[in-house]
Amino acid sequence: MHPTTSLTQRTTALLVGALLLLLAGCGSGGEKAGARGTEQAAPPVEQKKIAATPAGLPGMPPVQDPEDIYAADRPGMLSPVVKGFPSRVYVPNTNSNTVSVIDPATYEVIDTIPVGVQPQHVVPSWDLKTLWVNNNRGHTLTPIDPATGKAGKPVDVHDPYNLYFTPNGKYAVVMASLDRELVFRDPHTMATRHTEPVSCYGVNHADFSADGRYFIVSCEFSAELLKVDTEKMKVVGQQRLPYEGAMPQDVKLSPDGKTFYIADMVAHGVWVLDGEKFTEPALLPTGKGAHGLYVSRDSKEMYISNRGEGSISVFDFARNKVTKKWQLPDGGSPDMGGVSADGKVLWLSGRYDAEVYAIDTRTGEQLARIPVGSGPHGLAVYPQPGRYSLGHTGVFR
Repeated sequence: MHPTTSLTQRTTALLVGALLLLLAGCGSGGEKAGARGTEQAAPPVEQKKIAATPAGLPGMPPVQDPEDIYAADRPGMLSPVVKGFPSRVYVPNTNSNTVSVIDPATYEVIDTIPVGVQPQHVVPSWDLKTLWVNNNRGHTLTPIDPATGKAGKPVDVHDPYNLYFTPNGKYAVVMASLDRELVFRDPHTMATRHTEPVSCYGVNHADFSADGRYFIVSCEFSAELLKVDTEKMKVVGQQRLPYEGAMPQDVKLSPDGKTFYIADMVAHGVWVLDGEKFTEPALLPTGKGAHGLYVSRDSKEMYISNRGEGSISVFDFARNKVTKKWQLPDGGSPDMGGVSADGKVLWLSGRYDAEVYAIDTRTGEQLARIPVGSGPHGLAVYPQPGRYSLGHTGVFR
């Protein structure tokens, strides 16, 4: 080989090698020698962890947001079914055997509807079309048409202290308190489909798990809790609360679906329960005579009515503690109720004072104190946002 040719080849090889080294360094941002530019420059993509949607009870509407079961309850999210209904507050007067109807815009009673003996709660149906008045000792349910405010023909149902609906709308569940039964009925005709006897006393309130497959029931007269399989319609767990003379009342599930809260008006607080494990709950003190539980429209807080001291405690879900307490001026006996459709007003019955309280949810200020019949109890604010009703005075999802 000619010496000049050999020299030219070596020179070319050196130039190519130098060029490759230079290209390898381009775009590296001045990284250390040996670092590979494209891998160093591109940060790893962070994968957002998305909560899995639980497999729901067959026939149940899909969970919209697994991190917030109340996602369909925001202000203005009214179902097409209820959009034409006038905004009203329906108050069952247990001792007067009537329902007082309040116009929330004027804070005035605009109608009084005669019903059966000892009406306890006004309950929105699963399909949102009917309000059922639970005439406990009259052994009937009185239907009210929320479009007109007119009562229909009462339906015979024994011992209807309270009323719930399974999340798939397949059954109504009557809390037959004195009969010591959970009675699963047709949600429209109220014909009996299954009767589940219970060994506790005073079944009264409940709420369903996020997937709808079970529900927790409070038994106020024997200080017990039940866990019930929704599809099998069977009690699958039972426990006594660790407090002498406990009297559990309202039950509510946390927005993330992980925790049940049970108000207790003798323990003066709220029991915090892991529904899946159904282990012994812990007591969170709130106030004397804790009774009703209501979640705010933004799912951030829960309002707890303390019937024995005329106050409302405000529980912050994220901070896991009571952050505020609102005292009613001149006292009172705040009991059951609900939150207005826009989330700005908490409505509660005054059980021992024949009155209803309207409370500003931003400030805790009492907006109105409205005289009604004797023994007002489970009032319903209607309509409210939500796709369907689980019952009681309005538990919507």
